[in-house]
Amino acid sequence: MSSSKPFDLALVIDDDEDILVDARILLRDLFAEVEVATSPETAMPVMARVPDVVLLDANFARGATNGAEGFRWLDAILARDRDAIVVMITAHGGVQIAVEAMKRGATDFVSKPWNNDRLLTIVRTAANLRRSRRQDGGAGQAGTPAGIASAALLGDSAGMRRVQSLIARAGPTQANVLILGENGTGKELVARALHEASDRAARTLVSVDLGAVAETLFDSELFGHVKGAFTDARADAVGRLRAANGGTLFLDEVGNLPLHLQPKLLTALEQRRVTPVGSGRAEAIDVRVISATNLDHQRLGDERVFRQDLLFRLNTVEIELPPLRARREDIPMLLDHFLRDYERRYATARRELAEGVLVRLVAHDWPGNVRALRHAAERAVILASGSTYELDDFPLGRGNSPTPAPSPLPAVAAPVGLNLERMERDAIEQALRQHSYNISHAATALGLSRAALYRRMEKHGL
Repeated sequence: MSSSKPFDLALVIDDDEDILVDARILLRDLFAEVEVATSPETAMPVMARVPDVVLLDANFARGATNGAEGFRWLDAILARDRDAIVVMITAHGGVQIAVEAMKRGATDFVSKPWNNDRLLTIVRTAANLRRSRRQDGGAGQAGTPAGIASAALLGDSAGMRRVQSLIARAGPTQANVLILGENGTGKELVARALHEASDRAARTLVSVDLGAVAETLFDSELFGHVKGAFTDARADAVGRLRAANGGTLFLDEVGNLPLHLQPKLLTALEQRRVTPVGSGRAEAIDVRVISATNLDHQRLGDERVFRQDLLFRLNTVEIELPPLRARREDIPMLLDHFLRDYERRYATARRELAEGVLVRLVAHDWPGNVRALRHAAERAVILASGSTYELDDFPLGRGNSPTPAPSPLPAVAAPVGLNLERMERDAIEQALRQHSYNISHAATALGLSRAALYRRMEKHGL
């Protein structure tokens, strides 16, 4: 689907027509299409189109408050598509229903009446998770750590063997783990592997992208709030830490947490207690914390960027994912996996690489790492017209030459005709390359928010 919107399709299922109208208006800037349904039965045909995210009400029968019907349909959706991203819409006894829904496989929850900013944050994060699952492929190979079938963890290089060994050793423990690596290396997949290797695997894995949480919502998002705590607090919110109680909390982009908010997170982790906004009573929590960041050791060691006492709390075990250019010997295995997977998905003929193509692909630096390789393989499967995959079928940048190591680039010259679309794309490409595809740093250099940069990257196919 050709669209400038970040995502393709959202499906909202709720028996309240007003809720559906509100959701359609609120989500229309994020999704090319927002489909709504007043009952799960009428919504099922839309599931065949594989929505980026499904918002599902917990109760449909008049007077029902226990969430049983929502749970039944949640199970049915996940049975149909095990990678479906479902956000449960709760009311009445919201906290208990939300926690139970996440135990059953819901990605997140939102209480109605909702806070618009919080709903947008939840839905954007959920849709990005769906995209990452698509990008990471489906099947893996036997013997991947913790039984995770994920292409991004495939590889027999020394770097990936070390990662697999650390997952196998740290997974079954209660140790907090910090995952380091560039964008696109598979940090979230390592977090899932660690969770599934632990004795908490049957409990909830709750993710929060700290780079996407507005500072004004930080306390409510992590610690929850009680009804009436602030203007839009029309119902209790459980918060991510309490939602993860007994399970695992994954703090993605932890390096983007502003310095002045870091003490709040540190206090909660040290005391293992949280106080919801507007409540005077602290509640005990039992969570294992897995964090991820694309900051390097030098930046993490800078007290002006990251508190060292918080870093000490987070990195009992540290796992550093190598960039793809540092494990080129894994590229043939990964590429074959992605090509075969997309050939099955798009029902296309099986093709092999033309002579010399693999050598060029292995020599490419892949600044977007495994994510970029996956994207290149999908494009090749869609566009290839001959009996083999040619170099031109893979998007390797101008001239299809290996990407040079990131370095300052000359200013982009205005194209003939001063085409603004082309100039915007060139500026984004330049910023991404200058900052080694660090989205946060590139967004800052361009004067954009991370969300705005993601939207423009989607618009230009980057």
